[in-house]
Amino acid sequence: MKIVLSELRKGECPPLLDLCIQKINEDIDKYNSFSMLPRDISQLIFNNLVYSRRLTSVSLEAFRDCALQDLYLGEYDGVDDNWMDVISSQGSSLLSVDLSGSDVTDFGLTYLKDCESIISLNLNYCDQISDRGLECISGLSNLTSLSFRRNDSVSAKGMSAFSGLVNLVKLDLERCPGIHGGLVHLRGLTKLESLNLKWCNCITDYDMKPLSELASLKSLEISSSKVTDFGVSFLRGLQKLALLNLEGCLVTAACLDSLAELPALSNLNLNRCNISDNGCKKFSRLENLKVLNLGFNVITDTCLIHLKGLTKLESLNLDSCKIGDEGLVNLAGHKRLNCLELSDTEVGSNGLQHLSGLSNLQKINLSFTMVSDGGLSKLCGLSSLKSLNLDAYQISDIGLSNLTSLTGLTDLDLFGARITDFGTNYLKKFKNLRSLEICGGALTDAGVKNIKELSSLVCLNLSQNSNLTDKTLELISGLTGLVSLNVSNSRITNAGLQHLKALKNLRSLTLESCKVTANDMKKLKSIYLPNLRRMEKRPQIVHSYNNGFVEAVTPRVLPSLLLLFGCFVNVHNGKELCKDVFATAYSRW
Repeated sequence: MKIVLSELRKGECPPLLDLCIQKINEDIDKYNSFSMLPRDISQLIFNNLVYSRRLTSVSLEAFRDCALQDLYLGEYDGVDDNWMDVISSQGSSLLSVDLSGSDVTDFGLTYLKDCESIISLNLNYCDQISDRGLECISGLSNLTSLSFRRNDSVSAKGMSAFSGLVNLVKLDLERCPGIHGGLVHLRGLTKLESLNLKWCNCITDYDMKPLSELASLKSLEISSSKVTDFGVSFLRGLQKLALLNLEGCLVTAACLDSLAELPALSNLNLNRCNISDNGCKKFSRLENLKVLNLGFNVITDTCLIHLKGLTKLESLNLDSCKIGDEGLVNLAGHKRLNCLELSDTEVGSNGLQHLSGLSNLQKINLSFTMVSDGGLSKLCGLSSLKSLNLDAYQISDIGLSNLTSLTGLTDLDLFGARITDFGTNYLKKFKNLRSLEICGGALTDAGVKNIKELSSLVCLNLSQNSNLTDKTLELISGLTGLVSLNVSNSRITNAGLQHLKALKNLRSLTLESCKVTANDMKKLKSIYLPNLRRMEKRPQIVHSYNNGFVEAVTPRVLPSLLLLFGCFVNVHNGKELCKDVFATAYSRW
């Protein structure tokens, strides 16, 4: 959704139209109908009301018969069947509708039958919609995009409603556990280019056969399904398939024979497929790959030998693989590589010398590796580097001093590094930083004085630094571009909240285990920070431990993590074990 009000420089006057729309927003209860206005004006008013969260079922009535084209109401409070009459009154003008996360039911969808011009419909997380609701949209033949994520009520039989959506280009059925056998109804969708079946653990090899007829398919995601090497063989004829996500599937390196027959394949995800070095020589046949994810497999340096010829690679993920310094020599010729994930590998300082010639590298993750302060000097020539993750206990101020030539950095993660107040002096060199995390526990207000100069910061995480006081909030009060701020587990009090009043762009504020009250935080939001969407002050329940540093787990995943709480009580193996448990929890959730 576009933000209606124009971005203004200091001293500029807002356009008259913006002022009018803002005034209407404030006095919305005074208006009964906008149907006499030009459609584009009504659309702007509607968008502004949604963005400011002022639209209600009562004020919605003013938009009846306004011929609006786009109604983006995703995750908007209160949307249910009672809204559908006004929504449907837009008639043939209506092109895009987002009702994700709403309480709309099968009955509510009956209102859309006459909106035959709709080309995009989002019904993600609408758990009150079933097969009967699908029948209501079966006649929307102009649909090009349909999203139905996380719905337990959609069955294989109900998917017959999709057979008439002949113009469908994108279909998203992520986390729909009851659709096994229903993909046969997609056979006639000859224009379908993107199909998302992630986390549909009901999908088997049998379901892959109907997909062999989708000649236009360019993107297929079947992660965490029961598809095996045999199922992948049905995809051989998809000549346009460019992206294939097999993460967590029961495949082996044997599937590479089938994948080698896909001439357009450029993006392949084999994360968590338990692939070993055995059969990895077949990777050499995938010469057009640009993105390859081999994270959390049991491959070693031997596998990397067979990646040496994949010189078109732009992104390579080797997270938690048994890769060491010797293996990286095989990547030295990958001049197009711009993203490299080496987290939780056995890579050390000596291995970084093989990466020093990768002049296009923009992002590298070295968290929980064996790289030391001295080894970081081998990265100083990577002038294109924008994102660097050094979340590792052995990294200190000395390591940071070796990176000052990387002035183009925009994202720097030093979460568990031992950065002190002295080390923050080196941050002054990184004028372009937009995201910074320093959570090693050694910072005081004195160190924050150097951070306050980083005027481009959008996201700042200083949590776990227990010596930070209200002075820290005063120091960063000039960082008006901040969208996300985390100073949890510090000495921040209610008195310090006054310094946040100027951070009008702030949308996420986390102050867990601080001496602040919910009432004062709510007051701050209601009066001074209207854009704030997420506030956290309570201590979180479950934690993972990374080399002695606590990384909080957000409440969103607690429904499943509570079942696994025992796994976290005695975590001694660091981040690798935590990642495995998180992945399991996420798949169950």
